[in-house]
Amino acid sequence: MNKACAVFVSTLMSVCCVLGQTVAPTVPKKTTGKMQSYAPPKTPWGDPDLQGLWPGQQEIPLERDPSLGTQLYLTEEQAKARQARIDKKKAADEAFEGDGHIGFGAPPYWIEYGPAGRQSSLIVDPPDGRLPPLTADAIARRKKQKALNSPPPDSRPEDIKSFEDFTYRDRCISRGILGSIRRAIYNNGNQILQEPGYVIIRHEMIHEARIIPLDGRAHVNENIRLYMGNSRGHWEGNTLVVETTNLNSKMPLFQGGEDIDGSHSDRTHLVERFTRIAPDQLIYELTVEDPDTWTKPWTVRIPFAADPAYHLYEYACHEANYSQLNVLQGNQLSRAKTAEVQGEKK
Repeated sequence: MNKACAVFVSTLMSVCCVLGQTVAPTVPKKTTGKMQSYAPPKTPWGDPDLQGLWPGQQEIPLERDPSLGTQLYLTEEQAKARQARIDKKKAADEAFEGDGHIGFGAPPYWIEYGPAGRQSSLIVDPPDGRLPPLTADAIARRKKQKALNSPPPDSRPEDIKSFEDFTYRDRCISRGILGSIRRAIYNNGNQILQEPGYVIIRHEMIHEARIIPLDGRAHVNENIRLYMGNSRGHWEGNTLVVETTNLNSKMPLFQGGEDIDGSHSDRTHLVERFTRIAPDQLIYELTVEDPDTWTKPWTVRIPFAADPAYHLYEYACHEANYSQLNVLQGNQLSRAKTAEVQGEKK
């Protein structure tokens, strides 16, 4: 797949820190077990060094196949079967004829694949690897809100009347915290940078850049709501712990095949943990607490592999992006044509 040609130049700015302060909530204890012992190198100022390019993600589904129960890791035979399915899908995508692509999203031959992972699901808690049940409030809320999925190819013209009928991903705004760091269709680069008192996390997908202070400052005022939330970090041994609040409920936590389960409430509280377990391996964990949406917290774990040769490109999402304009104009013409036909029948 050809990535955007312009080199990403990020302007690192820290904003909102003077717009009001609130007391930070308590960070919950880690729920997913002890990482293997490894002493990472230190930065010149003494922090564990997590810096590097971390694009390497394995192919692991968000939720576990119910037939696997609490089995966290696949057997060798199951892993080979997963790899065979990936290889078959990849071959079909690469053989796809571009002229036949109709609908929303990238054509299949753009999709980038990784190797099959032995982890049975990204969700490691609850033990069954499944999202917890929704609360009654979340079920009622989702019945009222617009669907988070992109309009399907067979959508009726009257269903797509405004740019607001497209997702935040389609509108090049954001994919959210989990949607930005986990494997997507392409542009799966992640980079960690450090300087005294700060950690910067760059995501290639929709060019997100998170600037995370480590100086113990409180979160911004609760009335300030952001697509990627307001993050504060600290060290627990060799693990970077990042706590995020102040998320707006417009942006799903993740966007992909599970969009409809991705929305959340304003009370969402996220805790991320970054642990370097080998020179070229990093484990990322995210615990989601949202009592207004899920009946209990849940945790994902994503293994990363370093790739020093990887290059992050600017994700110039809106350059030559005429899809929404074409869809809206086409639907206007379609509605006009339908009205004309109905008028002739009368």
